[in-house]
Parts: sequence; C-alpha cells; structure tokens
Amino acid sequence: MGDLNAAEQKKNTRHVPGEVIRKSIIYAGLVLWALMVLFPFYWMILTSVKGYGEYNSERIPKFYASSPTLQNYLDAFRTVPLGRYLLNTLIFTVITTAVMLIVVTLAAYGFARLSFPGKDLVFTGFLALMMIPNELVVITNFATITNLHLRNSFPGLILPSVTSVFYVYLLKENFAQVPDALYYAAKVDGTSDLKYLWKVMLPMCRPTLITVGILKVIECWNSYVWPRLITDDEAYFLVSNGIQEIRENGFGRENIPAMMAAVVVISAPLAVLFLAFREKIMTGVSRGGTKG
Repeated sequence: MGDLNAAEQKKNTRHVPGEVIRKSIIYAGLVLWALMVLFPFYWMILTSVKGYGEYNSERIPKFYASSPTLQNYLDAFRTVPLGRYLLNTLIFTVITTAVMLIVVTLAAYGFARLSFPGKDLVFTGFLALMMIPNELVVITNFATITNLHLRNSFPGLILPSVTSVFYVYLLKENFAQVPDALYYAAKVDGTSDLKYLWKVMLPMCRPTLITVGILKVIECWNSYVWPRLITDDEAYFLVSNGIQEIRENGFGRENIPAMMAAVVVISAPLAVLFLAFREKIMTGVSRGGTKG
C-alpha cells in the first residue's frame, strides 16, 4: 500500500512541472494579448495629455508625457460644441433605448407566450429579416424619414432604431425558459398578460433585459452612418459624427492632442458603463442563449 501511494505521488510530481509550464504559456499569451488590446487606449490617453508643442516636437514618439497638461480637455469644450454633441447623444440614446425595450419586450412576450394562428411562420419570417443587408434598410429608412419631413430632428434619428430582430429573439428565448406552469397558474387567478409580464416575466429575466439595454446604449452611442445621413444641421449632431466636424472645422487636422482629448471624453462613458455592468452583460447573454 505504501509503495502504491509513493508511486502515485511520484507520478503526480512528474506532471506538476508540465502543468506549470502550460499555464505559464497560457497566462503569458493572455497578458500579451491584453497589452495589444489596451495599448491603443493607452496611446490615446497619453496623446491627450501632451501639449501641442511637445507632440509636434517628437521625432520619435515617446511612451510618456514630459509635461502632462489638461489644456486639451479644456479646448475640447471651449473650441467646439462638444457639450452639445454629448447632450444630443444622451437624449438620442436614452429615448431610443427606452422605447426599444418596450417594443422588443412586448414582441418577445407575444412570440414566447401567446398563441395565435401562424405564429411559427411569422416568427420565422421575422428572423429572416436579419438576412437583409443593412444598406438596404438604411436606404428605405432614409426615403421614409425624408418623405415624412423628419430630417434634422430627434424623431427622425430615433424612429428607425426602436426595434431589433436580434434583441427580440434573445428575449424570446429567455422568456421561453420560464416554466409554463407559472403562466397557467396566473391565468387561473385571473391575471392579465400585461400584469403577468410585469410581475413575473420581467423580474425573472432582468439580467437579459439589462444586457439588452446596455448593448443598445453602446449601439446608439457608436451610431455613425444613420445620424450622418439624416442630419446636416450641427444642432443635431451626435458625438460619432460630430467628431468629424471637430476634425474638419474645430481643432484642425494638425492638433492631434486636442482631437484625442475629445475622443477620450466621448469614449469614457461607454468604458465606465461596460466596466460597471460587464458581469450582467455576460450573464444575460449566456441566459438568453441557453435553453433549459
């Protein structure tokens, strides 16, 4: 018995160095990959705190700032209407996300819990919309918004973005995981569908709802093509297309540090949002894609 234990211990000892080497290689690769991903953000922040003269005098770029300054951030708000761009984007993001959550929640609940003739066929056709190229949708939306005389307005920016086939599908799959027995018990007690949705379904599926909301916020904040297409009035510019206006008519093409300061200000809200809710995003996506 003692010989057997000694042999097993010796066998485990032989495998320890190999396991350590394997994990070391994996961790080294992950650290290297993380550095590669984070380096552009570091360079953006570094450039934003360099003075205009210091940046232009560097023949070989330095990985540090000799005289860090926040003047570029002050210029980002004084030279161009960056505050207005941020406010427009906030209004667009909040309203679009709120309306979209209502629309996709009701649609997902209808596909998940209600019974009506041809439901499966309708849902299949609904999913088929994901196969249509976005360029075709943009053209159709542009023609519709133009005919309704909604260009250069918040309704024109918001209306085409208040629904999403993918988010409906994600919520529908999550709603389908709630046991049918709860629904039948609620109907026996005389509970309406809207009350059941509000009191039972939404609390149970909160992680997925939070995930959908955060992803929509990120999508709205980064939206570029549609706002650029439907607005040519600076009063309705969002940060994504306002940054081009900043480059052309604000700081100029040469003042890269001031441009980077504006980009840092624009990117910071999304970075904070993702870091604060990263666990809920992962949980919501995994729950929405798991059938059980």
